Amino acid sequence: MRACRDLPGNLIRAGEIARAGIMAGNGSAQDGFSDAERAAMKERAAELRAQRGGAKKADQAQAVQDKIAEMPDEERALAERVHAIVVMNAPQLDPKLWYGMPAYAKDGAVVCFFQAATKFDSRYCTVGFNDAAALDDGPMWPTAFALTAMTPETEARLVELVRRAVGAPAPSEEPGT
Repeated sequence: MRACRDLPGNLIRAGEIARAGIMAGNGSAQDGFSDAERAAMKERAAELRAQRGGAKKADQAQAVQDKIAEMPDEERALAERVHAIVVMNAPQLDPKLWYGMPAYAKDGAVVCFFQAATKFDSRYCTVGFNDAAALDDGPMWPTAFALTAMTPETEARLVELVRRAVGAPAPSEEPGT
């Protein structure tokens, strides 16, 4: 069961929040999930059924391209650039949908993902990394990044993060450069 902290700091359970009638986002208090969260879970269930049914890597990669094509113009441009960066710098990752958003996995484990702002009515897109990513940096490090524009600096940082996530040397560390 999911846990969260209330204002006084007492640990409470998501089910207790729903029973208390507290709304989560734009959803109902019945199960504690917003409509967008329920839709994402349904998308994930469909993705898992497709995987069990033997969905091929090419089909999954095409599903990612199709999902990116459905996005609003600004988000699509960012998602296309993120997709190109990941494919060029971490070819060992397989594109797939994860909760209805583009993701990139190694041996089935999602390493990084792109989340459109419109997915959960956020003010920015997100590029995130899961625990399969080798981004460890001391006792604490970021795993999700807000993305509002793709500048040369942003692109360079994303290239560095993706390469580090899969254990590849940064472009400046490659032999012969």
